[in-house]
Amino acid sequence: MTLALDTNILSTLWSGSPDLSQLVQSSLQTLSSSHVLLICAPVFAELEAAPKRDLGAVEALLHEEGMKIDWDLDPPVWRTAALAYQTYAARRRAGSGALGPGRILADFVIGAHALHADAALLTLDQGIYRAAFPALTVLAPADL
Repeated sequence: MTLALDTNILSTLWSGSPDLSQLVQSSLQTLSSSHVLLICAPVFAELEAAPKRDLGAVEALLHEEGMKIDWDLDPPVWRTAALAYQTYAARRRAGSGALGPGRILADFVIGAHALHADAALLTLDQGIYRAAFPALTVLAPADL
């Protein structure tokens, strides 16, 4: 099984929250032996762009955990992301439901990538991905 990782999963390792960081680290170690762990290029870019992040730390983590990076996103990923973001933006403009903080297009690229890669998505933001991608299996660290 392939498991795509959202940026927030990996950024918890540097977050300073020991409980969450330990849960994620433990989950990744367990998963790496039985799953293909995958991130898309936008996740890599978000991780690398974090303030005060040692640029080698991201690559070291990915290598250590045996994660793969999908650098090439095909047109269907971009189209799915655009449509999902457009739908999300329309819901926000209409003020329908408790939508939480605003989301950026990269979030929808991450979800569309997981969907088209036939992967489950491990994230701390299950609600937005479940709403935007109903056919996507969305997991939290506590689900594992």
